[in-house]
Amino acid sequence: MSPPRLLVSVPDGQLRDALDPLPANVEFMEWDMTSPAPLDAIDIVVPPYLKTLRVLHRLADVRTRLVQSQSIGYDGVAELLPPGVIFANAASVHETSAAELALALILASQRGIPDFVRAAEQGRWAPSWRESLADRTVLLVGYGGVGKAVEERLRPFEVNVVRVAATERTDERGTVYATSALSQLLPIADIVVVSVPLNEETTQLVDDAFLSSMRDGALLVNVARGGVADTSALLRHASLKRLRLALDVTEPEPLPDGHPLFALSNVLITPHVGGATSAMLPRMARLLNEQITLMARGEEPRNVVIRT
Repeated sequence: MSPPRLLVSVPDGQLRDALDPLPANVEFMEWDMTSPAPLDAIDIVVPPYLKTLRVLHRLADVRTRLVQSQSIGYDGVAELLPPGVIFANAASVHETSAAELALALILASQRGIPDFVRAAEQGRWAPSWRESLADRTVLLVGYGGVGKAVEERLRPFEVNVVRVAATERTDERGTVYATSALSQLLPIADIVVVSVPLNEETTQLVDDAFLSSMRDGALLVNVARGGVADTSALLRHASLKRLRLALDVTEPEPLPDGHPLFALSNVLITPHVGGATSAMLPRMARLLNEQITLMARGEEPRNVVIRT
């Protein structure tokens, strides 16, 4: 007896076409969730990337077995889901690209690349002495998938990596400190990379006290969520030239045109593009294919983070 067919909605044909080969016993439909659901029952719903919070209300009239996000973060999702929904995030899809960007932001900031680019645009040759990445102490605030991927990419650069997670533990590389130890760890770090999920405990974790604990001239890199940091505090410390910032995420987002953070030479901003690379689509297709296979067998899907 063949397994029952699964109905899967994708926001566009790109994700479906990336499934090679297409799974058997699956029917695909395109639904970007900007309009009411075309059917009252869809086995797996994949919302559009970076628009999930805006469209989840469309699930109110749909019976679904799984909502498969294309993002790792899921802050604010639970409050918008109707009862009886299983929601999975996209762990395994974005960690590599987010870690690549974190490393790029660190290297660009340490070696003064933005200043050199600005000078070149003005037709000027402007050499200067810069900070290395080698021999620096890098504090990883958040040691989930992205934090671990950042660590793997930092190790060959001959740095001292210190790791922080919600709770203290020990692994083969030593101690992973608890968040409660930040006040002791921040003053020893040359570079602080934030990759925590946004939740009640981490909202505005990077506040004035956090930034004041960082040593003069240190670099803060945020590849988490904008709400993890207090924007007013960031602006204050950066304006004083005491700290350097490299931000892929901001609060609000997008950062409004003309925002004072844009004008500071010690602030490097990228527009939330940590996961926006060629690596996303094949990895997302691989995850969706795995979810389809598991559910066709009647097994639990991966990455379930919310059950309403």
